[in-house]
Amino acid sequence: MGKRVRQFGGKRVLLHYGGGSVVKSGLLDRVKKSLTEENITYVELGGVVPNPRSGLVYEGIHLYREEIFNFVLAVGGGSVIDSAKAIAAGALYDGDFWDFYSGDAELTEALPVGTILTIPAAGSEGSLNSVITHEDGMLKRGAGGECLRPKFSILNPKLVFTLPAYQSACGAVDIMAHVLERYFTNTKNVGVTDHLCEAVLLTIKEEIPKVLANANDYDAQANIMWAGMVAHNNICGVGREQDWATHDLEHELSALYDVAHGAGLAVMFPAWMRYNVDHDVNRFANLAVRVWGCKMNENDPKTTAMEGIDCFVKFLSSIGMPVTFSELGAKKDDIPKLVKKLGVTSHKSIGSFVKLYAKEAEEIYRLAL
Repeated sequence: MGKRVRQFGGKRVLLHYGGGSVVKSGLLDRVKKSLTEENITYVELGGVVPNPRSGLVYEGIHLYREEIFNFVLAVGGGSVIDSAKAIAAGALYDGDFWDFYSGDAELTEALPVGTILTIPAAGSEGSLNSVITHEDGMLKRGAGGECLRPKFSILNPKLVFTLPAYQSACGAVDIMAHVLERYFTNTKNVGVTDHLCEAVLLTIKEEIPKVLANANDYDAQANIMWAGMVAHNNICGVGREQDWATHDLEHELSALYDVAHGAGLAVMFPAWMRYNVDHDVNRFANLAVRVWGCKMNENDPKTTAMEGIDCFVKFLSSIGMPVTFSELGAKKDDIPKLVKKLGVTSHKSIGSFVKLYAKEAEEIYRLAL
């Protein structure tokens, strides 16, 4: 790892991580040793939490002003990596880093970032994206730019053997959701990426039960780690319009209730699918046949499409995921608040497969009840 940091110009590093697991496992000490062996100095900033917060990002940017590091190394899962990217972007910006996440500034430069992945889920180890929750209003927003794509990422399946089953399952759903956001497209004649998407979904469908039965299954963990990378480095999205409305809908759930992102997606994606199935019934039916093993009803493909959605829900339940608001701990009375925080109106929409305005967003939240 130290050699990789030096390869990409790292001389003084911000070592960014979350809670105690990387410390207890000895991973952090191994990372420090590798840096020291390459004569690379470092400063530490731990404390990243799930749904990473703006406060720690501001702390990291302030630390940059004092310590002047030239590389950010994230040791952890998507939350740590997203926080590291936000610090890397804010360090070189004269204004408030949140400008990138609110859409008030374009992200064009950042310190180089490297990652050591400990949770396969968010795909941030290969993507150009970062999602942060601002504590003022608990707004969860994303930013992106090619400058945020990590210079290297180390994916070692042995590092996830101790991951709790619930986190593994949440990660699997997150990976599937990244694929589905690309799969549901209005772009025609994209058979190659259609089949790439389906292959990643099939991989998760086949491998996550193995991991939940035996967390030390190296091959299953390796396949899931690579699926997470492929799901969000955009190889599955090349040349096709992408949607991302379900992620927007879920971000408000995890911002308000502080639930795991994957768990929120498990609730929201089936609801989104049921609401939008009539927009392109054949696409939903193909997914049902190719991924969930349903038999195509040529006379009534919507029957097949709905069967596929039901199979998806059964799969989510089988791996311990919530599939309704009540299972997640969300409340019906909060739906107006969720819609307001989402920022959609009768004129402002999210998504591209089907544009969702305030009315549609509210109806999808209600379908998730």
